[in-house]
Amino acid sequence: MSATKKARKAEIDESAIAHDGKLKAKDYDRELARLHGELVKLQQWTVHKGLKVCILFEGRDGAGKGGVIKAITERVSPRVFRVVALPAPTEREKSQMYIQRYIPHLPAAGEIVIFDRSWYNRAGVERVMGFCSEEQVKRFLQMAPAVEKAMIDSGIMVLKYWLEVNEEEQTRRLESRIDDGRKTWKLSPMDLKSYSRWYDYSRARDEMFKATDTSWAPWFVIHSDDKKRARLNAITHILRHIPYEELPREKVKLPDRQKAHGYKDLDYPYKFVPELTWPST
Repeated sequence: MSATKKARKAEIDESAIAHDGKLKAKDYDRELARLHGELVKLQQWTVHKGLKVCILFEGRDGAGKGGVIKAITERVSPRVFRVVALPAPTEREKSQMYIQRYIPHLPAAGEIVIFDRSWYNRAGVERVMGFCSEEQVKRFLQMAPAVEKAMIDSGIMVLKYWLEVNEEEQTRRLESRIDDGRKTWKLSPMDLKSYSRWYDYSRARDEMFKATDTSWAPWFVIHSDDKKRARLNAITHILRHIPYEELPREKVKLPDRQKAHGYKDLDYPYKFVPELTWPST
């Protein structure tokens, strides 16, 4: 490993802010901006080397999966970092082999695919809410490690994350969605039903870990009671587990703009969007 790469890795190792205490907004913003720069380097390396990366995020409702994924993807290309959040299966999909509807979304060369919930729906929400039989769950838990081994053997890197939120924080987050017009779409009847089944989810999670926490595709658990720390720790962990280097880049200079050569702005009745006057802060 080169001295430069060692220095970069050491910098990332120190960036996981995991100590106790309130994380100041300015510290969070500064660290997130730095990590975004590293994610851009990872993006360029992924395309350059043709890497295939699959990242799974699982957890209870309100655990913060969406916020973590948004923090990862807000400064990178959606053509490289693809987010997959599948809706409930159609009647046709229900008749297919279970893994079948997920396979088309797996990464090709130069892609990082992030699953906002994944095939582990079968071990979690489907099991707890009674959408599948216990026999189907048992078969899934037996087969999932082999499927993931086949993915890895084909050259796909697999990272699996479980976001762990405590009971009080989950309650606070779900209650905050009730009257907030920005969040009401996040609180579905299914969320309400699943909220009441905390310990059913705990048992399902425990069995899922025991059956699918393998040496080739282990589960990583992120404490997510503090959203900001969870986001920084998730990104840092991803950067530490996907080997990458910074590609050399030439300094960019904008070319000279062409001359007008007689061009004049068109006298056209453009339909401009009204510019509103907002109150000053």
